[in-house]
This record gives sequence, C-alpha cells and structure tokens, in this order.
Amino acid sequence: MDPGQNDLNSSVYSNRNLAPLSPYLNFDPSYLQSSQPEFIFPEGARSHRGRFELAFSSIGGMCMIGGGIGGVTGLVRGIKDTAVAGHTGKLRRTQLINYVMKQGAGTANTLGVAAVMYSAFGVGLNWIRDTEDEINTLAAATATGLLYKSTSGLKSCMKGGAGGLALALAYCAFTSREKLTSWTSN
Repeated sequence: MDPGQNDLNSSVYSNRNLAPLSPYLNFDPSYLQSSQPEFIFPEGARSHRGRFELAFSSIGGMCMIGGGIGGVTGLVRGIKDTAVAGHTGKLRRTQLINYVMKQGAGTANTLGVAAVMYSAFGVGLNWIRDTEDEINTLAAATATGLLYKSTSGLKSCMKGGAGGLALALAYCAFTSREKLTSWTSN
C-alpha cells in the first residue's frame, strides 16, 4: 500500500469527521447508536423478568449456596471429628470428603426445596392476583415456612411460618427502601 494513500484516507476522514471503516466487519461504526436500548422487547412487554423467569435462577442459586455452606460446615465438622477419632492419612482424607459431600448435598437439597416451594407460591400468587408486589413476597415466604415445617407439628409449623415471614420482611425492607421512606414521610 502506498504511504501517501494512508495520508489521503486520514485527511478524508478528518475532513468529513467520519470514523474509519471497520476492517473486520466492513461497515461504518458511526451508524451504531449508543443511546438506543440494548435489548429489544415486544411491544407491551415488561422490560424486566417476571417471577417465573426468576424462579429458575433463584432455585439454582440456592442449591449452589446451600452446597457451599454445607461443604464448609461439613469440612469444619469433619476436621473436628477426625481429629477426635485419631484418623490420619488416607483414612482422614476420605472421611473429610465424606463429611463435605454429605453435609453439602443435604444443605443444598434443603435450600433447593425451600426455593422451589417459595417460587411455586410466588408464581401462583402472581397469577391469581395478577400483580407483583411485596404482598406476594410476604405471603409466599410465610406459606413456604408453614408448608416446609408442616410435618413437624403445629408449633413447629407456626415457627416456620414466622421465620419465613421474618425473612420476607427483611428482604422487602431492604429492596423497597424508597417506598418505605416515601410512605413514612407522608
């Protein structure tokens, strides 16, 4: 390529104030508008995901969190128990792996089941009430606690419902700070 050609091209671009053509895509990047929205939604659609779409990620996330918490808990418990039992070497390593896997799987299942119940209640309430608000969150969490502990007796069932309600209240207070401050200032 002629060195004078580069100077000619650069002067043409600077005179017209155009961006150079992309050598890979063969288009002028100045046509791209950065002020436009990045995602295209059908007309009349909401610009955020609903409760049903969020259910899958929350269930998977709770399983992952449960596996991590359970694994760490199992490791700590395994270290204590194998030290007391006097295990060393390969036997201790195998026992530690067993503790981590058993506690991790159990906690992951527990949190995963709770997330499935919460999501099912939340989607059902959203469908029945045809609205998404804090009432659905509070009702779904309370119903989840009640159902999860329903096989343990009435007293335990009520404690589970109260625990679910307390967690939901804390969540709603954290996520809806603006609504709370505008509500209390009126």
